Parts: sequence; C-alpha cells; structure tokens
Amino acid sequence: MRPDGRANDDLRPTSIEIGPLPYAEGSAMIIVGDTRVLCAASVEERVPQFRKGSARGWVTAEYAMLPRSTMTRSERDGRKGRVDGRVQEIQRLIGRSLRAAVDFAALGERSIFIDCDVLVADGGTRTASITGGYVALALAVAKLRAAGLVKTDPLRWQVAAVSAGIVGGEPRLDLNYLEDSAADTDMNCVGSGDGRFIELQGSAEQQPFSRSEMDSMLALASSGMERLFAIQSEALSAA
Repeated sequence: MRPDGRANDDLRPTSIEIGPLPYAEGSAMIIVGDTRVLCAASVEERVPQFRKGSARGWVTAEYAMLPRSTMTRSERDGRKGRVDGRVQEIQRLIGRSLRAAVDFAALGERSIFIDCDVLVADGGTRTASITGGYVALALAVAKLRAAGLVKTDPLRWQVAAVSAGIVGGEPRLDLNYLEDSAADTDMNCVGSGDGRFIELQGSAEQQPFSRSEMDSMLALASSGMERLFAIQSEALSAA
C-alpha cells in the first residue's frame, strides 16, 4: 500500500494554474500532490556571449527552494555565498530539458529565462519544475508570436517529466517524499510529446536494479508523461 493510497501506476493529483505572476511573459503554478512549484518565463533581448551574432536564441533555467518549503528551514543560497551543488544540478537539468524543445533559429537572437521556485516540497520538485516550466515557456512564446516578434513557432514538441522508482520491490510512478526517501531505485524521466525520451536519471539507492525493473519504470514513466501532456494542453488551451 502506498502512503497516499494510490495504485502503483497513478500520478498524484496534478493541476496547472496559468498566469499567477502578472508581469512575467509566461507563468504557471504546478501542483503535484503536496508539491507546489511557481514557474516564470522572462524574455530578454540579449543572448550569452557565445550566441552573439548567430541569429539564434537561448533558453536557460534557475531553480530554488524557499526556506520553509521543507519540514525544517534551509538557508537561502545567497546567505551561503555559493550555489548549492544540488541546486546547480537541478537547474541544469531543467535548462537542458526545455532547450530540447526549442528551434533556436525560429526564436531569434533573444533569451528566455525560466525561474522555478519551490513553495512546498514533497518529492518530485525537479520533474514538476520541468513540466510547469514548459507551460511558462509556451506562454512566453505565444506572447512573442502575438507581438509578431517570431514568425514561426519555436517549440517543436511538448516537454514533461515524472519520477518512477522501485519501492519495497514494486515499481511505482510519481514518488512522493516518503517513497523517494525509502526507494531501492529512483529514476527521473524527461520526455517529448512524440513519445521519445530527452533525459533519464536513474540510480540504485539500496541495491542494483535489473533490466526488467528498468523497463517497468520506463513504461510507468511513459504512461505518466502522456497524462501530463494532456494536463499541459488543457491548461494552455484555457490561456
């Protein structure tokens, strides 16, 4: 029995609210069970040095957890004088995942910054950030198109992400914190709307996993992402 009573192939209750930040070119609040992440997309008419003069754009991401997004308070990165290694790894994952969807020539020589701030953390914050971050990105792109700043859609496909794992010898989809902390294996899966994978992050926490267990986790993740794509599409259609 899972802590919240779900079947092994069930997502947590998931919803996406459009436009919680009035000044951002695109924003979304994604709620996955008790996990809540606020995602904002900001357009700037500049690119990194290595992109200057290329007529190609850029997409990057930043990720942060509020001090009381967890059960005990954590310090802000600014107070530490450095960016936490886990935070760097997660924001790089978010950036790579979203860049995989973008035609940079169609975007033009401008950047879109995706900020993902975790308000409540109950497992799956990086996957929720990617799923919500895509919606914020799509809204920002729609605003660029409406203003005539881009002529063709720079987004080639949807991007979403979900976790899967082996807990108590069973493959399970979309782990919450209690399951994640007790998992034998934890895998974060990022996929495109046409059914392909963009990135897989899997590790054995307790003991090695078999090929059949890996296949079962990937099958769960694929079915979960199909449902997430539908949730994204529903949210964007209401924008």
